[in-house]
Amino acid sequence: MKLMAKTRNIGISAHIDSGKTTLTERILFYCGEIHKIEDVRGGGDGATMDHMELEKEKGITITSAATTVFWKGLEGKGTSFAEGIEKDTRINIIDTPGHVDFTVEVERSLRVLDGAILVLCSVSGVQSQSITVDRQMRRYKVPRLAFLNKMDRMGANAFKGRDALIEKLNHNAVLMQHPIGSEENFAGVVDLITMKAYYFDGDNGENVRVEDCPADILDDCQALRSEMIDKVAEFDDDIMEAYLEGNEPSEADLHKCIKIGVNTHQLTPVYMGSAFKNKGVQVLMEAVTRYLPSPLECAKPTAVDSESGEKVTLEPDKTKDLVCMAFKITDEQFGQLTYTRIYQGTLNKGDTVWNTRTGKKTRIGRMVRMMSNDRANIDEAHAGDIIALVGVDCASGDTFVGNDDLTGISCEGIHVPIPVIELSISCKDKGDQAKLSKALSRFLKEDPTFHVFTDEESGETRIAGMGELHLEIYVERIKREYGAEVIVGAPQVNYRETIRQETTYDYTHKKQTGGSGQFGQVVGLLRPLKDEDKDTEDQLFKFHNEIKGGSIPTEFIGACEKGFQDVMDKGPLAAFPLINCEIFLRDGKSHDVDSSDMAFRIASRQAMRQAVKAADPVLLEPVMKVEVTTPDEYQGSVIGDLSSRRGMIQGSETDPNGEVIINAEVPLSEMFGYSSDLRSMSAGKATYTMEFSRYVDCPSNIQEKVMAERAEKLAND
Repeated sequence: MKLMAKTRNIGISAHIDSGKTTLTERILFYCGEIHKIEDVRGGGDGATMDHMELEKEKGITITSAATTVFWKGLEGKGTSFAEGIEKDTRINIIDTPGHVDFTVEVERSLRVLDGAILVLCSVSGVQSQSITVDRQMRRYKVPRLAFLNKMDRMGANAFKGRDALIEKLNHNAVLMQHPIGSEENFAGVVDLITMKAYYFDGDNGENVRVEDCPADILDDCQALRSEMIDKVAEFDDDIMEAYLEGNEPSEADLHKCIKIGVNTHQLTPVYMGSAFKNKGVQVLMEAVTRYLPSPLECAKPTAVDSESGEKVTLEPDKTKDLVCMAFKITDEQFGQLTYTRIYQGTLNKGDTVWNTRTGKKTRIGRMVRMMSNDRANIDEAHAGDIIALVGVDCASGDTFVGNDDLTGISCEGIHVPIPVIELSISCKDKGDQAKLSKALSRFLKEDPTFHVFTDEESGETRIAGMGELHLEIYVERIKREYGAEVIVGAPQVNYRETIRQETTYDYTHKKQTGGSGQFGQVVGLLRPLKDEDKDTEDQLFKFHNEIKGGSIPTEFIGACEKGFQDVMDKGPLAAFPLINCEIFLRDGKSHDVDSSDMAFRIASRQAMRQAVKAADPVLLEPVMKVEVTTPDEYQGSVIGDLSSRRGMIQGSETDPNGEVIINAEVPLSEMFGYSSDLRSMSAGKATYTMEFSRYVDCPSNIQEKVMAERAEKLAND
């Protein structure tokens, strides 16, 4: 238990290019895990956490790298400003992608974490992906701290950063520090609890110097401290009562209140610094160890009983039966590497475990603790730990247990969004087909948002994912890692179909061929599936068995459900998948001799086809959230271009650098080639991010065009 109490499992998440990988690099350096700081962008060897060649080349983090560090706390000039913090705290860190095409990597990491650091650029504040990441953190109830990075940049403003957290993310955000100096003169921070100033000396900011608060900002710091106390004291009734009576809380009281606020998701302490300029990182680490929870302090995790559907509470106790979850898969030279979170029990090298999805048992041959792509062999790991297993055959999201009595449970999975873009892929040289197949098989195991399928009409292999960059990265990896030259088709939008009205159905399937025939009648209702009626966020089809009196025997109900679901693969308009359908089976008839699974499956399939056609089917297209940052002189051109792409402008604002941030919603079909178009209209000075928002009805003219193109394609195939 003592080891678990000194463990922190944290993620570092942010909008792209907010400096989170740089921040992680500095944490590794100050914890003594690396002895040289690398720049994320260009030159050198690239950041330690960006170990994939493509990541170093592009300067973005594509996959979640995991690392373990040990934080020994801080001491300065004989004064302890880490009093009460466990020394040698083990911190397992996941560095996650900032690009929206890799959002499932963020989902994966947050599912297994106990706390997180939300990194914001102190110039830009809350950006589009900041909102997405925050929504993900809320979904998994992850306590977090905020870090305002790039305080040395022109236009940096900690107060505006805090206000953006409050106004845009609805956080109860409280500044825990006051900056010393601004922009290029940013020199350090004043801790509002101790009222001490922290400076970061040495070539890499490794020497932390503690002094009294500078006199010229003392009044401002005291005023800000009072604001902080007003907000945090309310988390303990006794402390709040004493404060209202004029008794100022002690430092220990404030620490207690802040921790309660953080771990009940009611408070976001805000820290600041410049990771690139080596300022503020060590003090942030103190906050991580002090305020973010250990596995013992978190809400107890749960698994799901596959038979009853009920939740099973897991105990963070190393003496209980093992339950752990594989949350990330990578394929390496010496076999598959499986990143694993242990929720309950102990895992030893040589143990036999059961995969609850497949029912297969496997022996744990090698376990390692990761430091980015370096590793240390270990013999055991306990509840609360994050490690990697070598050579274990499994898929992302699989649950392993140490007792075959537990094979009926599985840890809850992550939210996996629907792919919105697809393209065809084939080998230039037929001799590379085996390489391509091996690569695609590997990527399927690694990434649940990456899909591979064979087009039934054309027979071609197609891949689908979350955006152009998402698929571009995989195509490039096939070339680099497997040496296979491939040909890819033009990206195509993943349209969907749905219904807008409810309708009844009554269909009888009857076939007599001599001897026993086929008979099955199904009667019921089809209606649109509304979000509030979904059992899970991802549910696209819902079936209700309302048969009473045995009009359809129980043994045929499963066949009916399969028949209804068969139709979901191809809608009536353009053979795109159907979504958001809710069907009720209410009556029917059977025959003692002629009824069978096949008869009822056919009856249900035909009933569903007829019902969908009568329920006002419509074509849906994916709409993307687009955020463009551009110099003011190009604002008109950018807005005009987005409007010409059927975009709806949601608003715009000017950031402290004088650049305009434009938010819009634009159909994905209109965004192909946007990168080069934006470069042309802004002389290369504008940038943009894009993420999936939702599916909406296609305008009638677009629906007719898509249906005509689809019909022509199917005819040619």
